[in-house]
Amino acid sequence: VQLVESGGGSVQPGGSLRLSCEASGFTFSNVAMTWARQVAGKGLESVCHINNDHSTFYISSVKGRFIISRDNANKMVYLHMTSLQPEDTAVYYCVKGAIIGSNLDRDPASWGQGTQVTVSS
Repeated sequence: VQLVESGGGSVQPGGSLRLSCEASGFTFSNVAMTWARQVAGKGLESVCHINNDHSTFYISSVKGRFIISRDNANKMVYLHMTSLQPEDTAVYYCVKGAIIGSNLDRDPASWGQGTQVTVSS
């Protein structure tokens, strides 16, 4: 399994970013995919996931601001983030499988390396 995130960066409050994750090494279309994040000094938490039928789940703090999508043909999963706030500052990870919760353990076998998102004025 290989997951490579890209698209992180710095943005002002109220701004937008789109994260991308390129997947390989498994049958992507059969698997749910999750975006998780880690705020500095805090535990890992799931943000949202998308199932293989394209149904989605979001945590309440990002609902209406973030959209997760997938492209099975190209084995990509995306996270379009809008109305970003300083509390969204974190390292964002792409994860194989559907994960919900906080204080997660990062399994290198199914998590990417992460991409930093910084929201600051």
